[in-house]
Amino acid sequence: MRYKLFIPGPCEVDEKVLAAMAQPTPRHYGPEWMRVYREVMHLLKQVFQTQNDLFLIPGAGSAALDMALGSLLREGETVVVGNNGFFGERLGAIAQAHGLRVVWLTAPQGRPLDPDDLRKVLEKEPEARAVAVVHHETATTVLNPLRELAAVANERGVPIITDAISSLGGVPLPVDEWNIDVCVTVANKCLECPPALAFVSVSRRAWEWVDRDRGAAHGWYLNLRTWREYARKWSDWHPYPVTLPTNNILALQSSLQRILAEGLEAHYERYRQAAQAVRQGLGAVGFEMLVEESFASPIATAVKARPEFKVDELARYLAQEHGILISGGIGPLRGKIFRVGHMGKASPRPYLMEFLFAVEEFMRGKGFDVRPGATFVGLVQ
Repeated sequence: MRYKLFIPGPCEVDEKVLAAMAQPTPRHYGPEWMRVYREVMHLLKQVFQTQNDLFLIPGAGSAALDMALGSLLREGETVVVGNNGFFGERLGAIAQAHGLRVVWLTAPQGRPLDPDDLRKVLEKEPEARAVAVVHHETATTVLNPLRELAAVANERGVPIITDAISSLGGVPLPVDEWNIDVCVTVANKCLECPPALAFVSVSRRAWEWVDRDRGAAHGWYLNLRTWREYARKWSDWHPYPVTLPTNNILALQSSLQRILAEGLEAHYERYRQAAQAVRQGLGAVGFEMLVEESFASPIATAVKARPEFKVDELARYLAQEHGILISGGIGPLRGKIFRVGHMGKASPRPYLMEFLFAVEEFMRGKGFDVRPGATFVGLVQ
């Protein structure tokens, strides 16, 4: 069965993007391929809004975070890691796996990180060599104040490493304007592609930290120095150290062309309108959102469970009766919330109507007095 994906990632991919991916596999080097690759990197830089070095890495977002932390920092050094949810905790775990000393910058689940708290932590930890934060904490759908957090890191002269895996492309994130030293994202969230590709942008200041001594990063593949070396020495035909998944890159090319033709601001607005439709629609039939609107992400919505039924009941009904997939909570929020993604094909009005109607139908089956169309209050005409 082909499901409609209303999950926080991966997103459901447009048919034109899938068709691009289904082309005969091209080789990953040579003049013809380099024209494709260079266009893709040019388009990516427009989405990142950066002139920094940018690398396309075959792998998941966690691989790119591994690369960033392992390349900039040395074993035994201190990094301040933001933790207000599952993925902030994972970011710290990646740092600890590199032998780094992690100092936590914490906030309660469902609340954003506080830049003033970061300032206090950095004052207490003068030996901190970097700050690492998650922009969109997907476990709770909180959007952390990245611009303000980056400003604090800049005040202290330490680089900021940003997990923008589920945010870049879905909300404004001008990498250069905000002085983001390392920014990591993936293809399969707001760039609306199949999984397999991660991206890392690296500022001039970040390179200074990479190169400040001859201590080598652990490993060869997930090492920024390796990728820079190939980008310099083999720039005309093979500016990367490994075989690239060329079909995935063809899909990425198609998706980036479509997003930029739509316009970044229009793309962001589509997500914002989808979030409004989901939150107002579910709120109209008695659901409560986990996160305050002032710091809620437009990329996904976390909805509190209701005492009348279990989250699993709703998820099972949507999947079996309507072919719609949603996500439950993870970590301490398991069973307490469900999460609705509105990326990719889940953001236009027709898909949103299907989802909202299916929720209405479930509730009527549970004995709630819900009139047809009650959840459509937030749909933009």
